[in-house]
Amino acid sequence: MKITDRKTEIINISAKLFKEKGYSAVTMRDIAQAMDIKAASLYNHIKSKQEILVLIIIEIAEEFTNIMDEVLISNASVIAKIDRIIQLHIDITLRNPDALACLNNDWMHLTDAELHHFIKMREEYEDNFKTIVKQGIANNEIKNYNLDVIIFSILSTLRTLYIWYNQTNKLSSKALKDNMTKVLLNGIV
Repeated sequence: MKITDRKTEIINISAKLFKEKGYSAVTMRDIAQAMDIKAASLYNHIKSKQEILVLIIIEIAEEFTNIMDEVLISNASVIAKIDRIIQLHIDITLRNPDALACLNNDWMHLTDAELHHFIKMREEYEDNFKTIVKQGIANNEIKNYNLDVIIFSILSTLRTLYIWYNQTNKLSSKALKDNMTKVLLNGIV
């Protein structure tokens, strides 16, 4: 489905509102008001609030999944693969923190097939990340720490980066990428 400029504007404004208020609290009227149009005009571009949610969440989830698939099959070292995943999260955070917040906070409002599709993508993403880390431990590229702690530490930091970075915004994107990569890959000792 081709997304028009107006539809993109609706999606972006909706993602901002969902981040600020939560999906359940936002109405189509709120979205229309934020766009300075009548609520009925929204329906010329979008069928429902649920369609907006699907467009926001599935698009980002598919981007994460597609890049992870590329990383997983690449011939790069495990460290290079993890570095690429870190860069992916940072790039998406910097490009679209509102949509990322929606993905993290509102995915449970997806319905039926979209919810199952999202959960499947998320589980495969985490499994693939775990496979990469296991390979790194087996190859002695990564210290043999508890696998679940490694996975949790890296992914939870990256998934919530949008909260912290929006509050500080003092680092350039290059400094953020350099520092995050060093801390997540090398630790602080």
